Amino acid sequence: MPSGNSAIARYVQSATKIQPNELKATLFSFTFVFLLMAAYFILRPVRDAMSSDWTDQELSWLWTSTFAFSTLAVVAYGAIIPRIRFERLVPSVYAFFSASFIAFYFGSSLLPDPVWVDKTFYVWLSVFSLFHVSVFWSFMSGLFNKEQAPRLFAVIATGASAGAVAGPLIPTLFADDLGTMNLLLISAVLLLLPIPIIGALQNLKKTELGNAGLEADLSEQVRLGRNPFAGFMLLLRDRYLLGIALFILLYVAMNTVFYFELRDLLRDFERATRAQIWGGIDLVINSLAIVTATFGTGRLATRFGMGTTLALIPALMIGGWLIVAASPLLAVVVGLQIARRAGNYAITRPGREMLFTLVDDETRYKAKPVIDVVVYRGGDLVTAWAYTFVSAALGIGLTGAAIIAAVIATVWALAGFYLGRTYDHSSAARLASKD
Repeated sequence: MPSGNSAIARYVQSATKIQPNELKATLFSFTFVFLLMAAYFILRPVRDAMSSDWTDQELSWLWTSTFAFSTLAVVAYGAIIPRIRFERLVPSVYAFFSASFIAFYFGSSLLPDPVWVDKTFYVWLSVFSLFHVSVFWSFMSGLFNKEQAPRLFAVIATGASAGAVAGPLIPTLFADDLGTMNLLLISAVLLLLPIPIIGALQNLKKTELGNAGLEADLSEQVRLGRNPFAGFMLLLRDRYLLGIALFILLYVAMNTVFYFELRDLLRDFERATRAQIWGGIDLVINSLAIVTATFGTGRLATRFGMGTTLALIPALMIGGWLIVAASPLLAVVVGLQIARRAGNYAITRPGREMLFTLVDDETRYKAKPVIDVVVYRGGDLVTAWAYTFVSAALGIGLTGAAIIAAVIATVWALAGFYLGRTYDHSSAARLASKD
């Protein structure tokens, strides 16, 4: 039996590059993000199915509302950070969102207008969709050091993909039987389950991972004081952070084109059918992402560097959009969307989160949410209105949108390569200094 266990351990280490002392923390982190993403993806297909009932202008106004509420959420978060003990910070975020879904469940019966309920739910879930992931990766980038992150983040990201596979199964198979409001309760319960895992990971950081030196009590940080806008100030003063923000803006522009084109192509289907199609797309995407992230991303980052890692998917999108321009069909757009999002979950997102292992805890917990949430939703706002204007004024259609998207993908690839090279050079310089 011991030899069998040893053989399994050697296989796991060879396939994933996880060291024995990192295995428990990696598994806990995997489970943590699995639960978060399952909670979100239970509700995402329902939200996306609603969008086809609204005009481009209505949807653009909803994205404007999402940006406003996201900004308020980040400002409130920045104000709360100095007033709460670090070990309570991350659990409190998930407890709050869980309570909000429960409140939405009970409050929905008091709201007479179903359209207003749908739009409120759409905005709130969109705020949650970025915030909960940003806080998770902030926690991860402070848990693992700069040597561990390139090896482990891709494996941990498979937990997100696995949760995104498990989550859509519920609305895809049982949406008619359960109803939207009951799905809210399921998600609320799932968000509470990671709380004990967070405490276990904080202990492993000091023991098995040997990263006690990375620990910081954010309640004792004084350089930024209690200024709720400190994260915005950090972003504007740092070229490295501005580069990350630009990379995300270009990703968002790409995402917006996909979203609007798909919702237009699915407009003729019933809402239940649309929810099942969106859920099916999510299942395929995240199944592919699991395989890619487990066996490819870690090797890609360590062998070819972050420049190649961050530029790979944007470069693939250039050719993909040119194919869409030549064949503007639903199946082609869906196929490219699957390739883009699977590549984002498996390669681009873990690589992007590795960039934050070079920054301090103040930046990680105060500026990172500004980038992940406010900049992201600001990009949604700008690109949604730009798409609405161009579509209405010029009537460019899918072919014209694909050509524009190919140009955006080119700039996105260049930005990713530049960021990755900056990361590689900084890591090499720090290693040489340490030696």
